Amino acid sequence: MVATFRDTVEIVRTERGLTISGSRTSIYDVVDFLKADYPPTLIRDTFNLTDAQIKAALFYIEEHRTEIEAEYQEILQTREGIYRYWEERNHDRFINITRTFHSPKQEALWAKLEAQKVRRRAAENL
Repeated sequence: MVATFRDTVEIVRTERGLTISGSRTSIYDVVDFLKADYPPTLIRDTFNLTDAQIKAALFYIEEHRTEIEAEYQEILQTREGIYRYWEERNHDRFINITRTFHSPKQEALWAKLEAQKVRRRAAENL
């Protein structure tokens, strides 16, 4: 599947899914940011896209909304599965890390970090 915007930028299907030609940015990356209410200019700048590339992506998403949404939901499920797999696989490791004793010097650094967090939260609540 190839969609051309003004005969210069294409949306192509690669092994990574629908991708903006000339970049490694997938349409689904753009959809993530759109769902988080990011403006197109910020999305463009985040992924280092040209104006033509972001316009092509937005045009393609609008023209193929139902297809994109279905594929996006599949990708979200896949991401969740991968996340759960690695969380389960590393569960014991995470527990061992939390049980690791710190040297007195490390404990002092942790205490300093915690104090900074408390000050930051207090400043945010003003």
